Amino acid sequence: MPALAHASLERLVPPKEHMTRATIGLFFLPIVLFFSGCSGSSSTAPPSSLLSVTVTAPRSTVVVGQTLTFTATVAGTNNQAVTWSVTGGGTISNIGVYTAPATVPNPAKVTVTATSQADTTKSGSFTVTVVSSSAVQVSVQPATASVSDFRTQQFTPTVTGSSNTAVTWQVNGVTGGSQKFGFISSAGLFVAPSAVPTKSDGQGNTITTTLTITAISQADSTASATSAVTIVPENANTEPVPVELGTTGGNAHDFVNNTAKNTITCCGGTLGSLVTRGGLQYILSDNHILARSDGATVGDAIIQPGLIDTATCTTAGTTTVANLSQFSNLQASPSQNVDAAIAQVITGKVDPAGKIIYLGASVDANGVPVAGAPQAGTGIPASSVAVGRAVAKSGRSTGLTCSTIEATNISTSVDYTVNCDGTGTKFTVNYSNQIGVIGGDFSGEGDSGSLIVTQDTASPLALLYAGSDTDTVGNPVADVLNFFGNNTLFVGGAAHTVVGCSLPTAPQSAKTVVPSSVASQVIQQATATRDLHAAELLAYPEVQAVGVGQSYDSPKEAAILFFVTQGESRTNLPTQVDGVRTRVIEQPLFAKRGAISAEDSAMLEKSVAAPQLVYSVSDAEMARAKVVHTAHVEALMKQTGVQGVGIGSSVDSPGEAVLMIFTIRGVPQDPIPAVIDGLRTRVRESSRFRAGSAGSEVQRACKLPPVKAASIKPGTASPTIKR
Repeated sequence: MPALAHASLERLVPPKEHMTRATIGLFFLPIVLFFSGCSGSSSTAPPSSLLSVTVTAPRSTVVVGQTLTFTATVAGTNNQAVTWSVTGGGTISNIGVYTAPATVPNPAKVTVTATSQADTTKSGSFTVTVVSSSAVQVSVQPATASVSDFRTQQFTPTVTGSSNTAVTWQVNGVTGGSQKFGFISSAGLFVAPSAVPTKSDGQGNTITTTLTITAISQADSTASATSAVTIVPENANTEPVPVELGTTGGNAHDFVNNTAKNTITCCGGTLGSLVTRGGLQYILSDNHILARSDGATVGDAIIQPGLIDTATCTTAGTTTVANLSQFSNLQASPSQNVDAAIAQVITGKVDPAGKIIYLGASVDANGVPVAGAPQAGTGIPASSVAVGRAVAKSGRSTGLTCSTIEATNISTSVDYTVNCDGTGTKFTVNYSNQIGVIGGDFSGEGDSGSLIVTQDTASPLALLYAGSDTDTVGNPVADVLNFFGNNTLFVGGAAHTVVGCSLPTAPQSAKTVVPSSVASQVIQQATATRDLHAAELLAYPEVQAVGVGQSYDSPKEAAILFFVTQGESRTNLPTQVDGVRTRVIEQPLFAKRGAISAEDSAMLEKSVAAPQLVYSVSDAEMARAKVVHTAHVEALMKQTGVQGVGIGSSVDSPGEAVLMIFTIRGVPQDPIPAVIDGLRTRVRESSRFRAGSAGSEVQRACKLPPVKAASIKPGTASPTIKR
């Protein structure tokens, strides 16, 4: 190993042979996905920006007076917002729906442009031709449909004006569909995904959304028709008694009657799992679902479905399945470290085996996963939760979702609000030793209270209670059971796989990093540092080339890239060089050698597989990270804009553990060091963690007609209340 003349080049502690592969998830939905490399320059001038915009449309022609939906993809940033404009005739909405003019313009070609709001110098365009008419007409039946997850729906096209009646089917613009949004056959048979699709509402919340089924004429691609599909999870239905868990439910008093506004607002969440204590069975969920964020009284009725899923925001048509027994005090000081509540089951009202919807190891005659109980007992201790472990949950809003543990040992703070309508006291709870799951689409509003289990054994692992727009966070089940004491245990059966995680949607653990942007001046600074140390860095025997590009552990920063020989022993490559992060890329042979430009670096990166968001890490790496975490977590949590600190996996150097630092998007922050005590850091930016965000209770307001308002009493049914 070469001797480095500069002490500022910190070395990796573990050699490569001790590294295996693993992330965290308090960010909730764009997810803000992690980001793949972008180009810069060393020997040549860097580009003015690494951001790019691509515009697509389902076809290149549009009939006068008709609409065509355009899609913009912004690479190089997690800000996907664009400004739409059109040149040549017609109008376009702020969501990309183009309306052609009433007559064919001259010239007939029209250009639609999307300009990035992150960098207004960057835009993409798509040209369409406006035509006078299409003799071919297409319609689809049904025009709208509600389909339960895993179920099928037959769509039937009608094509007139051509002897060729064949159509091409798309789901959300993808021919044949996808694992995420469901598949559709050439005959129009749609197979719904396992999870309800979600999106960010722009306010840091994750909400459910619809799918679009499109039939495009093969005789004339300008002729098409669509159907809007709502995916409805079985979890949100009124269940027959005895009810299975993972279903909609909540406190019978979880509503606010606002006489001034003439509305009733009601809330609900998920009845997560079944536990036993002292020979009695209890429903386990969150405090803010069963106990109204400390506002409930022991003995309150717990109902199924929750008020949110009734027609009137009242208990009419619901079943009281349990009574509130005990709950954590969220506002206690010091924190009790769990958001949890239990409710004693009313005999015969809840499945005594503890089965959870979709959590079984087998499927029924229609290919739909059956309900299944988690593994009985105490679940997995927090100390045994591994970064990179595949997990699942079944909840009220998004059904069965599958993802990966991205971080453990998380210290964080979560915002709460008393009262269902958000008008009550606001407070913040500090938590430690929490578990994070990656991906905003892992949960949505109304999934709080769900039990997070391992995919391979269905072992309880965490109680879902909060998140942001890109991740989910849960209390370790050991802490939850210990809080309730008296040998509280999960009701369930033997270990088994959660088969639904492969039917039809694949697990999300293999998500790849999405490109982000980094300023050209940052690339230049990294290039200057690389050039200063090029001879030393190239002296490492495994290094074929040294380039410059994007850091994945801190997407707003550049990194010095080591292109190393795959399989060759590592010789303690530096984790940073004069404060600049480093990233390791492996392959047997690269096409370039030496100190290369950012453009050549980007070219070499295209020759290797895209990195994942999560890699597993060894026990030795976790132990090393825990020492650093313990020493610095308190100070880091006091920094402005930091909302969580945990242990995760590096994407810049797969196999290494990192100090995962969760920051709040838009809040000024102190710079995060690339390395702390020899451990890499990884920055995860998202909206604010709160129990009122994705993974929280759902809220709905019901408007009362003025003439009837005086006759409505809180908690009573009335046909005058409208959804």
